[in-house]
Amino acid sequence: MINRGGRRRQSLNFEQNPMEVEMELKFQVQTKIQKPVEEVFKAVQDPEKLSGYFTNGGASAPLVEGTTVQWAFADTPGDEKISFPVTVTKVVPNELIVFSWQGTKDKQNRVEMNFKKTGPEETLVTIGESGWEPTQDDLNSSYGNCMGWSQMLSALKAYVEYGINLRKGAYTGLYKAEDKAVGTKQ
Repeated sequence: MINRGGRRRQSLNFEQNPMEVEMELKFQVQTKIQKPVEEVFKAVQDPEKLSGYFTNGGASAPLVEGTTVQWAFADTPGDEKISFPVTVTKVVPNELIVFSWQGTKDKQNRVEMNFKKTGPEETLVTIGESGWEPTQDDLNSSYGNCMGWSQMLSALKAYVEYGINLRKGAYTGLYKAEDKAVGTKQ
């Protein structure tokens, strides 16, 4: 198949021969939030604030360098929570949070959250995640996580700017603990 630039497009089949695929599965999402960087950073680092729009099943502790905290999600009342350990590897206040978590069944992914002051009342938040293998399962997982981080940024914006919890009711009945390849039931 030829694309508009006249170059031949290649179709990737990860299952056929994954060793021939030379790519790194990673993504980056971003948004601007109309609040000071200190306020936006705290809304991610502080477990009470984070649970107000993202970790609706709770966050066990602040994101502090060298710690492991539990993030839990409870989107369907009556169902079990899905819980993830998050190992915080680096924190630069008001600038950066780096952690690893189980992005796929047997491997830890790296997540990097950058906070950049772009004005007195404006912060650019960028989230990148990497660590998948070039397999169809990992590609599918990366798509799900990309969607999740995009939704997290929208929920963060609504929470910090307007005090609204966008997550409430948004995923009720859509996901179940047994559907997730990672995380543990509580």
